[in-house]
Amino acid sequence: MGAGRVCRGGPSSSPAGAAAGRPFPPLAASSSSASPSSAPSETASTSVTKTVNGSHHFKIDGYSLSKGMGVGKYIASETFSVGGFDWAVYFYPDGKSGEDGAAYVSLFIALASEGTDVRALFELTLVDQSGKGQDKVHTHFGRSLESGPYTLKYRGSMWGYKRFFKRSALELSDYLKDDRLIVNCTVGVVQSHTEGPKIYTIPVPPSNMAQHIGQLLTGGKRTDITFEVDGEMFPAHKVVLSARSPVFRAQLFGPMKDKNMKCIKIEDMEAPVFKALLHFMYWDELPDIEELTGVNTTWVSTLMAQHLLAAADRYALERLKLLCELKLCEDVAINTVANTLALAEQHHCYQLKTVCLKFVALPENLKAVMQTDGFDYLQQSCPSLLTELLEYVAKVGEHSVTPSLYSTEVLDGGDANGRRVKPRI
Repeated sequence: MGAGRVCRGGPSSSPAGAAAGRPFPPLAASSSSASPSSAPSETASTSVTKTVNGSHHFKIDGYSLSKGMGVGKYIASETFSVGGFDWAVYFYPDGKSGEDGAAYVSLFIALASEGTDVRALFELTLVDQSGKGQDKVHTHFGRSLESGPYTLKYRGSMWGYKRFFKRSALELSDYLKDDRLIVNCTVGVVQSHTEGPKIYTIPVPPSNMAQHIGQLLTGGKRTDITFEVDGEMFPAHKVVLSARSPVFRAQLFGPMKDKNMKCIKIEDMEAPVFKALLHFMYWDELPDIEELTGVNTTWVSTLMAQHLLAAADRYALERLKLLCELKLCEDVAINTVANTLALAEQHHCYQLKTVCLKFVALPENLKAVMQTDGFDYLQQSCPSLLTELLEYVAKVGEHSVTPSLYSTEVLDGGDANGRRVKPRI
């Protein structure tokens, strides 16, 4: 009861008594406690202006073929990001300005994303390919700029040189080798911020949530559902699966769920693939394929990525699907590309499909790919892809001799490893 009396306050309560009953002082206490004679407080801040720098290396192959494309027409590099903005290098083989009559090549750096009054420093370097190090460099870096950094007003604004190099001199110089030019570009985006005094250092470790959730799987505690896959049993947690996959959420907690369901049999999937799928759903990363399968080869890694991509699409795991697509793009090979191409078509992986089509269409690859059983499967399952493949073959070289896509001739020299669609792991 004594505590209750301490909490009561009234007109006769003393300030000291009120403070004794509170864990923190009143919010207004600081204003009343300041003495008029106290010295004024001193504060400080620092304005910091610096550049965020990034570089891009642009190779221009087939320079002689680019001549004659027209004044004002350019060859563009891929866009690259520096300081929160996208940039691109524009090379004009016939010059940017008609007044020069294609006597000079022009070179510019362009702002390729939305932006207003973007201030930046630039450097353009034409590389000397003789090894003498006599590069042609135009730079803002390392010198005093009378008018400050260059300002680009809007998307499409450019900095560079209409008369970067006289074309006749360029074609006799060491900058051009094997019909190739190499341009290095550096952009430094100017950024400013104000810093106040920092009187603390608190290191914050990276998130380890995935480790905690992953340990639920490895520990095997509190599991409430079991999956039977190809004769193997995999215990899991309904709540984790439903949080990660809308397909599992509907199956385990949807209107058609079976409250007494303790075991689900998974068809059309192999046990190592389902194990890898579970690993990703708990750990949010791909498993170690060698640890999972006991084999460390590119072929097995590709095979697992193919199966796992199909499984990811089946259970609507978009991040896993993209990881598998990236892996398959990196490991395109003669003996697996046809199966991968069919997989890309069936599961709507358009970038992977393009990579495979370009690979198969190369004259040095097409004949070997046609020997694989995967190509037979491709003809049967995705016949429309053959038309697209012919278009790519035509783009690669209209005058090269390539085998007919519909030939029944038996070709020699094929590798028999991994040519069936979705072989067992």
